[in-house]
Amino acid sequence: MKRVFLFALLVPFLLQSQEAPDGPVFMNVMMTAHPAKIAEFEAGMAAHNQKYHSDQGKQISVFWIASGKNSGKYIWSLGPTSWAAMDEANNPDKDHAADWNANVAPYALAEMETTFWKNNLKYSNFTQDFDLKNLAIFMLDMKRFKQQEFMGMLDKVHAVFKAKDPEHQWGVYFNELPNNDGQDMVWVDFFDKSAWMGEPNKFPQWYEEVHGEGTFPAFLKEFEESTNSDSQEIWMFRGDLSSADGKIVVADRQ
Repeated sequence: MKRVFLFALLVPFLLQSQEAPDGPVFMNVMMTAHPAKIAEFEAGMAAHNQKYHSDQGKQISVFWIASGKNSGKYIWSLGPTSWAAMDEANNPDKDHAADWNANVAPYALAEMETTFWKNNLKYSNFTQDFDLKNLAIFMLDMKRFKQQEFMGMLDKVHAVFKAKDPEHQWGVYFNELPNNDGQDMVWVDFFDKSAWMGEPNKFPQWYEEVHGEGTFPAFLKEFEESTNSDSQEIWMFRGDLSSADGKIVVADRQ
């Protein structure tokens, strides 16, 4: 097992607002281009984003999903923003809506999924500026009423990676709305080259170096008793379709 596969197993749902500064919100819309109209879909999306989403707080990052059951779909991500600013973003003027309906929607399939995520700043690790390229997405579905136990585990896991891999950049996000889709929390690893995925799994060793010899089996048992499932995807940043430049600036995340 790659060490990165452990990342999604470690975080509970809820309580994050009590333990972290208020982080930015992201609205993610998953879309599927019509198989015969991909060029038109991408051209319309790129033009729409540049024309209507260039202002701060309205910028769009587009990602292409490269693995899993959603392979080939697109994530149209609005943010970082806030709930206070969401009304304006979700109620565009007539020209804005007409452009989307004429130049994007006709080239997409009817299926769509919208989710809202808040970045948990306490458990994320944004310590240096970087450019978006590849994202390893680890989604976690947790059992009900196990939030407090998972927050305790997250403290331990965060301590491990801060001690053993502090130069790596990651973000922890919680779904703002209850759901039955296995999308309670996500741990996002940002990386440049796929070779990173082949690095050896050092998490069990690191865990015991930080928390004491023989502690890792107990951690696995707690995880087994508190989660239903997890899933993983790889996303690729599509700067050509985005209005955001893909630059992650530490000062903006603090």
